[in-house]
Amino acid sequence: MAWVYLNGRFLPLEEACVPVTDRGFLFGDGVYEVIPAYGGRLFRWPHHLQRLQNSLDGIRLVNPLSDAQWRDMLEELLLRNRAQAGGDNDQAVYLQVTRGSAPKRDHCFPRDTVPTVYAVSNPIPPPDPAIARDGVAAVTLADSRWARCDIKAVTLLPNVLSRQQAVDAGASEAILIRDGLAIEGTSSNLFVVCDQRLCTPPKSAYMLPGITRDLVLELAARNGIACDETDIGASTLAQAGEIWITSSTREIVPVTRLDGQAVGTGAPGPLWRTMSELYRDYKAEVRAGRAH
Repeated sequence: MAWVYLNGRFLPLEEACVPVTDRGFLFGDGVYEVIPAYGGRLFRWPHHLQRLQNSLDGIRLVNPLSDAQWRDMLEELLLRNRAQAGGDNDQAVYLQVTRGSAPKRDHCFPRDTVPTVYAVSNPIPPPDPAIARDGVAAVTLADSRWARCDIKAVTLLPNVLSRQQAVDAGASEAILIRDGLAIEGTSSNLFVVCDQRLCTPPKSAYMLPGITRDLVLELAARNGIACDETDIGASTLAQAGEIWITSSTREIVPVTRLDGQAVGTGAPGPLWRTMSELYRDYKAEVRAGRAH
């Protein structure tokens, strides 16, 4: 039985309900965050909290909780679900804030609504050894999303459709192309290795500012790995020695096949292996309380 938090209460998942008039249900009028927790410690918490605030600002919704209230609530939720799972397991927190419910369905913001706050955590499965051995496949697709992808909004239908198109083609992810540039995946950020340099697209309104993306940049700078934030043309993908996708729960995943063609040697590359080790070391520091 998983515990959830809903509007000031902790309760079993199967008992959690929201009204059908909630604007998150009717309009997708809300934002969310996904935060790993290693050894019960929220990973990159200040960064996730700031991104949540940026998303709330982007949809003109006042943050319903203080920083301390968010942390206290999520730590209690983690404690309950880790105990329920029967061990010191790693968890992924999903939290969502919508504009709440109003008696009348109207596109305009209703007056005096109370935001709906929901959170749940679930165990993070162990890494799949097949990914480290073989990597994953991806396809390129046209980016059909809106122009504010920097807001982590719950309105994800274009992402869902593109991801399913990738799965239907036997791939794990779709890399989205807009105006001739590779932007990101449907639920991941993008890195490529060209001429021994690690490159990732610069932040813009067309991409989500990934927490894992930023950590990879930090680890690269700290360890002398040449890295650039620069536009990546769609044609560059075909020439890349390595391609990675990154996210909070998938971490750093090597793409070894793109549109049916091998990337580089067709196996996870040496720079990916180096960065994966650096990332694992950082997670160990988080578990030990020496990093956040």
